[in-house]
Amino acid sequence: MKFFAATCLAGSLMLAGCAGTNNGSAPSSSSSQPGGIAGTATPVYPRNALSPLSNGQTQNRSVVNLAPPTDMWDRIRRGFKMPNLESDLVRDREQWYSSRPDYIQRMTARSDKYIFHIVEELERRNMPTELALLPYIESAFNPQAVSSARAAGMWQFMPATGNDFDLKQNIFRDDRRDVLASTRAALDYLQKLYGMFGDWQLALAAYNWGEGSVSRAIAKNQRLGLPTTYSDLTMPAETRMYVPKLQAVKNIVANPQAFNTELPVIANHPYFQTVTLTRDLDVELAAKLADVRLDDFRALNPAAHKPVLIAAGTPQILLPWDNAAVFQRNFDAYSQGQYASWTAWVVPTTMTVADAAQRSGMSEADLRALNNVPPRMLIKSGSTLIVPRSARVKEDVAAVVADEGHLSFQPEIVTRRTTVKAGRADNVASIARRYNLKPAAVAEWNDVQQSHAFKRGYSVVVYLPIRASVAARVGTGVRPVSHTVAAAPRRGGAPSKAAAPRGANIAKVPASSKQPVVREKRGGTPAKNKR
Repeated sequence: MKFFAATCLAGSLMLAGCAGTNNGSAPSSSSSQPGGIAGTATPVYPRNALSPLSNGQTQNRSVVNLAPPTDMWDRIRRGFKMPNLESDLVRDREQWYSSRPDYIQRMTARSDKYIFHIVEELERRNMPTELALLPYIESAFNPQAVSSARAAGMWQFMPATGNDFDLKQNIFRDDRRDVLASTRAALDYLQKLYGMFGDWQLALAAYNWGEGSVSRAIAKNQRLGLPTTYSDLTMPAETRMYVPKLQAVKNIVANPQAFNTELPVIANHPYFQTVTLTRDLDVELAAKLADVRLDDFRALNPAAHKPVLIAAGTPQILLPWDNAAVFQRNFDAYSQGQYASWTAWVVPTTMTVADAAQRSGMSEADLRALNNVPPRMLIKSGSTLIVPRSARVKEDVAAVVADEGHLSFQPEIVTRRTTVKAGRADNVASIARRYNLKPAAVAEWNDVQQSHAFKRGYSVVVYLPIRASVAARVGTGVRPVSHTVAAAPRRGGAPSKAAAPRGANIAKVPASSKQPVVREKRGGTPAKNKR
């Protein structure tokens, strides 16, 4: 009996082992169907004789380095993915950089505030970390850099390209300089270019030269049966040197000892953190509450180019890592007056700078300097100005103003009093039409009715625009250059020319104004708004 029981047990164990062996047969229904019920599968039997297990052999494999990067340079080196460019231009740029250790020190020391964030973003997008070195080429990591072509920020965005990548540019801020926004836009753009060309060197060429220019250069080489790599394209000298510059910096970072260069230590740790801004706040007060130098605050918040931070347009600010908590504590405890001493004022009608300054309680010079108002310009209706905030103003700047605030100008027209000869059958209306004037103004200047008809040859007084270069000399004591104005045309002929009389009176009016100009007495002072 015992022998029979043992035999049954051995057979059960053998069948269980065979059922768990899949030697090329189809899987059981319990394994192929989710929620399969055990015991309902068809048994699987081995096709060949069973063989005992033998000792296996292992292969040598590389060991993954689990040690964290020692600093940011080590972290950047680990993420290099772009193919190297080998050329004489690279050697030339290596020599240029390595022979200027002071320049490298200033440039790399300036980058320590931003490079951790850039590398984090590159790694998150699985992009080559060489691109973290690109601001060295673009701006030497200066977020306030502005090129002669009006490219701005450490990633050097042109105004139009900035708009394409949602970088806001208004009177309160310029996101082309913003650390977070410009980095996001630059990496978006580089990813787009890589998707277009499938090559990082061509993508970088397009970043510098424009995607259309690179596409046309590639098409030209294809028509000629030539290669289309970066080194083979015909391109401007600046673009030709662009990738070699980046390759040279990459080589120096990869092996600074080979170039007798010492890189400053940049810790593998975030330099800043974001803090939510809940009230309009003076820039100087923000730096004080955070206990940081004003220059350091501006370096982290370079987009805010006015003396006030508008909460509705600048929802967050960047502060050094350990100073964020200090700022929040001091901000909550602040009780020494209003947070912002500046506000925004939307100009209700087109006016001179002098009028705007008088209404806002500022000097004209201060208003011009703060709002970057050029000379000989009128401020157009709907423009937004930064002006002092009185104690009576309790509300912060509205979101619509913070988002859409703009400043527009129109030329301040300078007019000169002169006389023109009336032709046959000329009247107030015909003179006004000829010189694009209002009949009421012509009638007032000549002390006549609007229906008045002038005798032929009569000297009609009119105020006509003069050149801005002449207007600039007004009030300087320098006699203006001689110029002419159109006189009454002869019948059937072109207008004759009459020189403006010396010492004629001058007044300024808006370019679109049709209001009469107040006539000055001969020898009197010019209009008070003249600059």
